[in-house]
Amino acid sequence: AGISDVRARVLPEDKLHRISVLQLSGRKVAMVGDGVNDAPALARAEARCAERGARLTPVRRQVLEIVWESHAPLGAYDILARMNAAARRTGGAREKAPPAVYRALKFLLDHGLVHRVESRNAYVGCGASGGPHAAWFFICERCNDAAEIDDGRIGGALRESARRAGFAIESSIVELRGRCPRCRDGRLRA
Repeated sequence: AGISDVRARVLPEDKLHRISVLQLSGRKVAMVGDGVNDAPALARAEARCAERGARLTPVRRQVLEIVWESHAPLGAYDILARMNAAARRTGGAREKAPPAVYRALKFLLDHGLVHRVESRNAYVGCGASGGPHAAWFFICERCNDAAEIDDGRIGGALRESARRAGFAIESSIVELRGRCPRCRDGRLRA
């Protein structure tokens, strides 16, 4: 176990390809970068939008970056505050209004790039980004971090149960609340 291979100074446009090759070979891959802007996930999101004839506009992209920067679900007004703080820091862009954020979030939801965490009225980045799909989250009650669960067995079991009951599932977002390992073990101080 442990880290067996380290790659450094990989250009942003090459990261997606390198990660895909490693994952296809069955290897576990982790990436650390200097920010979300060079993340392969963002390139994948732009490609998915283009495939569907949609455009990841600058506002949509900024909202997506802000959501992906946080491991905790963010409300629309939290996203707006971060956008406007960035606008004030740079001095170039004018501040955004709530409708711009809500329109961007609807687009990102429709394209499966974010999920809405119903109990928090907040949004979290989608780990799969393959379009709308069922989602299950572990949400820490203490630090508010959220982790998307990707387990086909769960989805299969729920679809089979729904089929037996004659129920047509239209959407599925399940939130499992508890404590993450850091909070449970006391590694995170309140």
